[in-house]
Amino acid sequence: MGLTAEQLKTCLDAVARIEPAMAAAIARAGYPPPRIRDRGYGTLLRTIVGQQVSVAAAQSIWAKLEAGLGNLDDPATLTAVSIDELRPFGLSRQKASYAHSLAEAVSSGRVDLGALPADDEEAIVLLSSIKGIGRWSAEIYLLFAEGRPDIWPAGDLAVQIEIGRILGLDARPTEKATRALAEPWRPHRGAAAIMAWHHYKVDMAVV
Repeated sequence: MGLTAEQLKTCLDAVARIEPAMAAAIARAGYPPPRIRDRGYGTLLRTIVGQQVSVAAAQSIWAKLEAGLGNLDDPATLTAVSIDELRPFGLSRQKASYAHSLAEAVSSGRVDLGALPADDEEAIVLLSSIKGIGRWSAEIYLLFAEGRPDIWPAGDLAVQIEIGRILGLDARPTEKATRALAEPWRPHRGAAAIMAWHHYKVDMAVV
């Protein structure tokens, strides 16, 4: 599971002691609520289904898959059908291929979601080796489903925008700059990312 409310507060307080601008952001927006997803294959499959479509469309496709195929938390459900057989449920050929690759990677044991490498970067590399799971998706999974406290999705646009705002920068920092800015916040960067998304929502609500 992801970081709890108590863990988020503890981690953010630690970051705030290092970075006064983060303390000010917490004062403005409050502590973020937890962002928790289930650990395992089903969450990664939902990630693939939801790529580049609205939340409503993703839910509709998921419901059709579930009604037509059964238990989507078991990779054997998808390995038992072909890529072409997945298409009528609303998946593009590319997404159907991605979903099949994920199911095969897990069912074959090539990727054991119950025993991912303890090293964050090694875990990201392993998850990213699955067709359809990029670095961002791997990072989000490790942060929200496994609660790894130092995951830092520096390539996320909202994180870049809001870290720039929180720190009072003149322009949105690049991915490389965003990564460098957060180095002093180790090992609490995951909470800082969740805070950035929370602060971004507050900023948008104010606008």
